[in-house]
Amino acid sequence: MLTIGCKIPAFDLPAVVSTDPATAFTRITRESAPGQWKVIFFWPKDFTFVCPTEIAAFGGLAGAFAERDAVIYGVSTDSEYVHLAWRQSHPDLGALPFPMLADIKRELSAALGVLHPDEGVALRATFIVDPAGFIRFVSVNDLSVGRNPQEVLRVLDALRTEALCPCNWQKGEDVLQAA
Repeated sequence: MLTIGCKIPAFDLPAVVSTDPATAFTRITRESAPGQWKVIFFWPKDFTFVCPTEIAAFGGLAGAFAERDAVIYGVSTDSEYVHLAWRQSHPDLGALPFPMLADIKRELSAALGVLHPDEGVALRATFIVDPAGFIRFVSVNDLSVGRNPQEVLRVLDALRTEALCPCNWQKGEDVLQAA
């Protein structure tokens, strides 16, 4: 698995950005959103139970991530057409404010090392990538356990300080000073 300090691999994936079939599809690459932080999170499958809770929670925090000059990319190994159908049918996903990327060839999941070896789907992995394209945070959960998007936001805040942040540090609190 790629980890802290590694460059995010090149990718070029179809994505869904709305529920209107006429405007729903676009492509997202590593070069999209230049100069911004990127939060890239993976989920195993569309039309499941834990996944929409996480996706909706990231959607609810999209404004907070944007205030921090960060874009959110959600990714699974389902196709863009499955993503569109899910967005159209699930009440919590219709107005999702970030793209859902389709890694149907499993290239990005495999390059990052987050492809489940037995199931062939992406693990619940989260990456924070800095504006220079380097991975600064990685978290991977079991398929059955949802992640905490508030914690991802807290870590992004800490990384953006470029300082030493103690356990449970929150934005606005003092950072540590090296003696």
